[in-house]
Amino acid sequence: MEAIVLVGGLGTRLRPLTLDIPKPMLPVAGVPFLTHQLARLAAAGVDHVVLATSYRAEVFKAHFGDGAALGVRVDYVTETEPLGTGGGIRNVASMLTSGPTEPIVVLNGDVLSGHDIAAQLKLHEDGGAAATLHLVRVDDPRAFGSVPTDDSGRVTAFVEKSPEPVSDQINAGCYVFRRSVIDGIPAAEVVSVERSTFPQLLAAGEPVLGYVDNAYWLDVGNPAAIVQASADLVRGVAPSPAVAAPGEALVAPTAEVHESASVHGGSAVADGARIGAGAVVDASIVGSGARIGDGAEIVRSVIGTDVMVGADCRLVDVVVGAGARLGARNELLHGARVWPGVELRDVAVRFSTDA
Repeated sequence: MEAIVLVGGLGTRLRPLTLDIPKPMLPVAGVPFLTHQLARLAAAGVDHVVLATSYRAEVFKAHFGDGAALGVRVDYVTETEPLGTGGGIRNVASMLTSGPTEPIVVLNGDVLSGHDIAAQLKLHEDGGAAATLHLVRVDDPRAFGSVPTDDSGRVTAFVEKSPEPVSDQINAGCYVFRRSVIDGIPAAEVVSVERSTFPQLLAAGEPVLGYVDNAYWLDVGNPAAIVQASADLVRGVAPSPAVAAPGEALVAPTAEVHESASVHGGSAVADGARIGAGAVVDASIVGSGARIGDGAEIVRSVIGTDVMVGADCRLVDVVVGAGARLGARNELLHGARVWPGVELRDVAVRFSTDA
């Protein structure tokens, strides 16, 4: 069984975290986010994955190599010009070995999902579908395109964002394609599967199915979502074979946490980090080599590698880039982002997006 994972995006909404690292390689629950996707694919029976890379393509291969550590064979194809979702899928087709009628799983590289990939595959094969989409229901679909289905589960349309959506079902970023559909996408062209490939299949009368469920699902496209994804994975709210023992915190073996500190809420503390006396780390990510000073409070935040947070600082909903230095008693709130290497030495410097 083969799969394609689309990991070529720039991740601009996640800056400064993605200035030097691709979004799918950001640490989430102790490992690169992509690790959770590859582990779930392996658990569903996928044994060959092609990564469709672009931005900082070398980082993926340097970390995952041939994929043996995760029980899959990994190949890499680098997209030199943006080709859209469909063009990106078509660009890696030469690496696939499946026959024309066999199913190929395709994942967006920025979605965390707990849905049953094997069940989606079974629906696809039992229904003789050209494509089968994972769909989720959301409370407010106005920010998404709608994907309505009929009583038999066949997709009837792909509708752009609208103030009056025709359905609460949205595209959840996991597809199963018949191999021949991928080969039919125009090569070396910018193609959107949402705007071109899927509508063309419907127009041709090809069966396109929707796999709808209520499993965990999160679009990991901004810092708040990265923090939530990590915390949910650490606590077991979002399932992943890459998290061996869910709990209140995931602390690396070489990290040091003072006995009077509190690390909870699904926090992940990386190798070599130190959490000082009386510090509180709640639902946050603390990067390798970071230092959290005595009495500091870190809530729903990302602290990059080798960051120094001074004593009695308070950071809530904040991103601090690698190597930054925050002096004692600084307070940063709700959306503040500190670029890598920045120094904030003054006492009680306050940044906030609050009115």
